[in-house]
Amino acid sequence: MIISHKYKFIFIKTKKTAGTSLEVFLSQHCGENDILTPIYPHVEPHRARNYEGRWNPLPELVKFQEVGRLLKDWLRGRKFYNHIPGRNVKRRIPREIWENYFKFCFERNPWDKTLSHYHMLRDLAKGELTLDQYLAQGKFCWNTEKYIDYDGTLLVDKVMRYEKLKEELGEFFQRIGIPFNGDLGVRAKSEHRKDRRPYTEIYTEAQRKIVEQAFAEEIRMHGYRF
Repeated sequence: MIISHKYKFIFIKTKKTAGTSLEVFLSQHCGENDILTPIYPHVEPHRARNYEGRWNPLPELVKFQEVGRLLKDWLRGRKFYNHIPGRNVKRRIPREIWENYFKFCFERNPWDKTLSHYHMLRDLAKGELTLDQYLAQGKFCWNTEKYIDYDGTLLVDKVMRYEKLKEELGEFFQRIGIPFNGDLGVRAKSEHRKDRRPYTEIYTEAQRKIVEQAFAEEIRMHGYRF
């Protein structure tokens, strides 16, 4: 997650959408007073800064199941963290910053994103995880909670497409004055997926439908198709 006072933007980091690579790239351009959360494991030359501090947690006590996480962060003084939802960022910064900075995130075709997530977990399981087993667990890589509020309100100004990452970033960087040659310079966490076939060649019909049902909200919001 990044809050750049230098360039007046807020980047909400979603999962499996090249967010870490983007953070590493932007770390080299952001100002000393900007807020950049740590990356785990660390990736050079990223440098986290200004993410610690206290805040009033009371406005965030909306859902009971989030109370434990909220109090733990408050006690540790961890004001911002890597995949913090936009709704929490909104409540932890001055209103004028939230309303006047450009807020964005990335989203990805759910069938492609699911394979990326699966291969990461498969590596963590030392290869002892089949795609069917992963799908049966139902622990998917949902991102909507990062950029919509509890009532379904979109919190960011733009949800950029992972499939058009270079074009989306090129236009954005040109507008704010960050030099960009089309390459972020690092492909962080991309080593997990060895099978580079198009996702359409990998899923069975039954597997395709499981993902379609699991990501119905994202598909509806962004018009994704298999």
